[in-house]
Amino acid sequence: MVVCDTIPAARLANGEPPISFTPEDEPCLDPEPILPQPSSADAPPPRKLCVRHQRMADEGTNLKLQQSLDALPVEERETVNAIWASFSSSSHPRRELILHGLLTMCCFSQLSLLAEQLAHIIRIDPFSIFPREVSLKILAYLDATSLCRASQISKKWKALADDDILWRGICEQHIGQKCHKCGWGLPILEKKRTYHRKSPSPGTDSDTGKRPLPDMCNSSRPFKRQRVELEAPQDDFNSLTVADDEPSYSLFAPSRPVLERQESVTRPWKDVYSERLTIERNWRRGRCKVRTLKGHTDGVMCLQFNETLSNPDFPVLITGSYDRTARVWNLETGVELHCLKGHTRAVRALQFDQVKLITGSMDHTLKVWDWRRGKCIRTLTGHTEGIVCLNFDLNVLVSGSVDSTIKVWNLRTGGAFTLRGHSDWVNSVQLWDSNPISRPSPSELPALEHESGSASPAPCSAPQIDPGKMLFSASDDGTIKLWDLTSRTCVRVFTGHVGQVQSMKLMRAYECDSDDVEADAQLLEEGIRADQPKPPLESDETESQSSESPAAGCTSLLSSRKKPLLISGSLDNTIKLWDIDTGETISTFFGHIEGVWAVASDKLRLVSGSHDRTIKVWSRDEGKCTATLVGHRAAVSCLALGEDKIVSGSDDWDVKVWSFGG
Repeated sequence: MVVCDTIPAARLANGEPPISFTPEDEPCLDPEPILPQPSSADAPPPRKLCVRHQRMADEGTNLKLQQSLDALPVEERETVNAIWASFSSSSHPRRELILHGLLTMCCFSQLSLLAEQLAHIIRIDPFSIFPREVSLKILAYLDATSLCRASQISKKWKALADDDILWRGICEQHIGQKCHKCGWGLPILEKKRTYHRKSPSPGTDSDTGKRPLPDMCNSSRPFKRQRVELEAPQDDFNSLTVADDEPSYSLFAPSRPVLERQESVTRPWKDVYSERLTIERNWRRGRCKVRTLKGHTDGVMCLQFNETLSNPDFPVLITGSYDRTARVWNLETGVELHCLKGHTRAVRALQFDQVKLITGSMDHTLKVWDWRRGKCIRTLTGHTEGIVCLNFDLNVLVSGSVDSTIKVWNLRTGGAFTLRGHSDWVNSVQLWDSNPISRPSPSELPALEHESGSASPAPCSAPQIDPGKMLFSASDDGTIKLWDLTSRTCVRVFTGHVGQVQSMKLMRAYECDSDDVEADAQLLEEGIRADQPKPPLESDETESQSSESPAAGCTSLLSSRKKPLLISGSLDNTIKLWDIDTGETISTFFGHIEGVWAVASDKLRLVSGSHDRTIKVWSRDEGKCTATLVGHRAAVSCLALGEDKIVSGSDDWDVKVWSFGG
């Protein structure tokens, strides 16, 4: 049996190795003939060292033992060396026999020495002997906290525990969804498009380098952007009808922009996780920084913000108020960019995208705006009372009114029809599409291609609506209705609230399957490149199947892989989560002491604003309030939720930005 040679040969006082005899060297009466020594080519291969003795060779343990051996007299040295040599040349079974015998000869002092030494030398660092791939496979079973602790053990452990492969797996498990093991989910934090422009010479800043932007409120404090020149205004609205292309004009870009994409910088996955974890902890502990945007002269009733616009390169917030105006803000700096005037009564609803803004007012009209220039493009009439809510997608605009009706406007044909079924104010509408649809071309939008002016719906008795187009509506009559817009019929009624339903949100509860994990992984990998524009997420329309009847359409919608959830807030002080497959209530959230005016939700949390002047952050799965935000001096009438912030509007005229970023 091959055993490892562990002890170096002893040396005599003069430095020469001692002469030792083996049984073959002892004299005998009948000696055997002396055979020639085998050549080096015939010599057996050298013995291999075991893992422990390889490490001892590196640590210099044998050298220390040799020094202790050299301190002994020659006779004792030879005796000890002979014992060691005999043990080293023994097989493993013989070694065990020798050790058992030695243990029986040891007194307690020697046994105590053995116990003390074994406690240290019996330990072995597995990562020092395993291949890197095996080590990473083992560490992949640890959570983030354990990996951080492991990285503090040694430099080798740190190099392994900080490996990007491990932290990417943890990010895929937590970011954008809740981990089924620990219950934590982390925000994705969508990238913002960042550009830096070539700066002109320093002397141009005070001349043409700065130029005030037009203020639609005729304010005395003009808003300025450094090193920006404006293009000549354009009156053609055709560019606003093409969602795929950038507008030919830009209020916030130079006339001849020189945009330089910054070099891509890849961040370590551990840093990505750390950043998201800090934000999630702030959410759970209610730690945030609050900014107040002032400008409105009456209660703020509606708002929306977007942080991923390609142009301008900063987040945009638009708010609507009882002061009859809609205001455009730079959400990053809090500067008001435009004050949109045109409505004669309160602005109660708004929605904007890359190219247009649509507002609904108590003056019975809808207005379409070029929000970049602050110009009204079109006014739509049709309701007989004030408009309280609206929602639009690529093809359809829906509005709800005080007159208890819902109007559906086809943006491709200009036609419209009316849905009747509610018996009181329609406070919230939400489109939901169960079929993939194509983007309209500019020629398909005749209703929005004209300049400012009032117009009635085009005379179309049956405007074409894509099959599978669905609509949710909430009303003061305490009900929520699900409509099939193709057949113009109500296919389901949600009852359960005992007060007026003021707001609702439709979202998907993401099931954890392999497709979702792969999609999240791709999204995360794109997310760590700090300066590349993020590709748009797939629209909701691409996840469903077509239907030929209202019932079939509803069934197809509800059988989607990513099942929709409906969340509603009511003046009965409660928030309800609905199963739209059955129309039953899944859970009810209690906590507000007055009516709930606004709700918003994402995959990780739910937030609500109430007449009790508070904003509550909820765990959607557990139904528990995790934080209560206090700061408004009147009812919180509207809010919007981002991955690291909440923006809220109130009857106290203020807009507050609650930032949970690190």
